[in-house]
Amino acid sequence: MPSFDVVNEVNLQEVDNAINNTKKELANRYDFRTSKTTIELDKKDGKINLHTEDEMKVRALQEMLAVNLSKRKIDPRAVEFGKVEPGQGQSVKVEIKIKQGLDKDAAREIVKLIKDTKLKVQAAIQDEQVRVTAKKIDDLQAVIKMLRESTALKVPLQFVNMKS
Repeated sequence: MPSFDVVNEVNLQEVDNAINNTKKELANRYDFRTSKTTIELDKKDGKINLHTEDEMKVRALQEMLAVNLSKRKIDPRAVEFGKVEPGQGQSVKVEIKIKQGLDKDAAREIVKLIKDTKLKVQAAIQDEQVRVTAKKIDDLQAVIKMLRESTALKVPLQFVNMKS
């Protein structure tokens, strides 16, 4: 039976490239010339750490990073900006989480949306993904179209492992 998987995967190499582009942009900006600003990617934990001097620079950094992520085709819903916290001395820091995988609530929402279509498909939650199977590929393509057009989901979706 034809099937595919609905997942939320972020290419960490593209995130790294976006961070490097942001660092290059920082080097050219006049308002960041004398500031001690760092951007670090922790691939193991899936986090980006920003350290700078004040909240105004944090907002500018977040905007630059969001633009560079979108240029690299990373959905803005895939990152979650944390709160601005005081760092060492006069600095501030922000932790940005990179959302990987589907949590239980998002997976249930996807299954509910699929069942509401009344198509002859089965959706099953498997770890951090949803497997969708059907007898006809046309039904699977209708499900993919519906999920792409859905505004109720708060995570970006990719459709992988299509088997016919």
